[in-house]
Amino acid sequence: MQTFVDFLQAFLDLGATVILPVAIFILGLFFGQKPGKAFRSGITIGVAFVGIFLVIDLLTLNLGPAAQSMVQRLGVDLNVIDIGWPATSSIAWASVVAAFIIPLGLVVNVVMLITKTTKVMNVDIWNYWHYTFMAALVYTISGSVIQGLIAAVIFQIACLKIADWTTPMVRDFYEMPGVSVATGSTISYAPFIPLVKLLQRIPGLNKLNADPDSIQKRFGVFGDSMIMGLILGAAIGVLAGYGVGEVINIGMSMAAVMVLMPRMVKILMEGLMPVSESARSWLNKRFGESDITIGLDAAVLLGHPSVIATALILTPITVILAVILPGNAVLPFADLATIPFVIAFIVGASKGNIIHSVIVGTIMIGFSLYMATDIAPIMTDMAISAEVNLPEGSAMISSIDQGGNLINWIIWKIFGIFN
Repeated sequence: MQTFVDFLQAFLDLGATVILPVAIFILGLFFGQKPGKAFRSGITIGVAFVGIFLVIDLLTLNLGPAAQSMVQRLGVDLNVIDIGWPATSSIAWASVVAAFIIPLGLVVNVVMLITKTTKVMNVDIWNYWHYTFMAALVYTISGSVIQGLIAAVIFQIACLKIADWTTPMVRDFYEMPGVSVATGSTISYAPFIPLVKLLQRIPGLNKLNADPDSIQKRFGVFGDSMIMGLILGAAIGVLAGYGVGEVINIGMSMAAVMVLMPRMVKILMEGLMPVSESARSWLNKRFGESDITIGLDAAVLLGHPSVIATALILTPITVILAVILPGNAVLPFADLATIPFVIAFIVGASKGNIIHSVIVGTIMIGFSLYMATDIAPIMTDMAISAEVNLPEGSAMISSIDQGGNLINWIIWKIFGIFN
């Protein structure tokens, strides 16, 4: 069993840039594409994800230190450190339940497709680690492998159903026909979408609109997404207490993110569309008209400038919330770069309205900090069991991505009632 777990971990360590091209190539062959065409689609998607993750790294390497500087300037003393999703995924895969998750997840997805309880063919196997974390969390409080696996299946079903619900948004707002997103760190914030609808009905607030197009019309060159990135990045640098050179550097980096991310997503769609069309044609011949979608990493949604702009505004807001919210013990750090993933569906629901997205995003992050605080003792126990080194000076660890994940937290609480 340990050998299988080690093999599984080694495969998953290759990341989405390897796993997704392999999955797309196999799918292309299955749906009748010629090997050369399927191979090209897989490689194109791999190249796109290399570019996407390079841009995300650029975001992470700039936002992390800036946020830390903001915290130091505020003199905050919080004893739960946000360790980020990479460390959290390592904790998840170290659990005894980890070996069962991928085969179980594939079976669940196939059964749901056959029974027509979902229309999502989720090839984002790399992000199955979210299901693994859910299983590991429940296993930690129950000591039962069965309960852990049941929790993972419940979480996966929730992810697929929410992916079905949000597919029209992905198609219409993000202009990605045939694509859905079932990533655990994004779908768990979909229950906040009704707050967007509420804002759109409140007199006064419903008139406030600041999407990239309207900003550019009003402010000309200063409303261009690249210039917006420059200004917002520089503002974060100023709040972090940076010198002039560092302020300019972070501003340029965020301008680059705003320009490069949409280009990478465009390349990704170039590779995906032939496979998507082949899949639809194959399914239509055998099962009649079908609107099966291919589930991809939520990173594909980060190409819209409203997502990055909202995330940049929410970065200092998150730090301020951590300081002023009574009862919060989480020091935001490593997962600040995941804010674009957290708010992607909210931005889509608001049709790119940055003002509405920031308002709802602020409420969401407030809840997330409280949930991450609540779950910190269990996550700390999981980290100790997995022999993960705790950050120096921290009493406990948590994360915004998984510790502050709404559906994850609800499932954990339900199982906690019986254990």
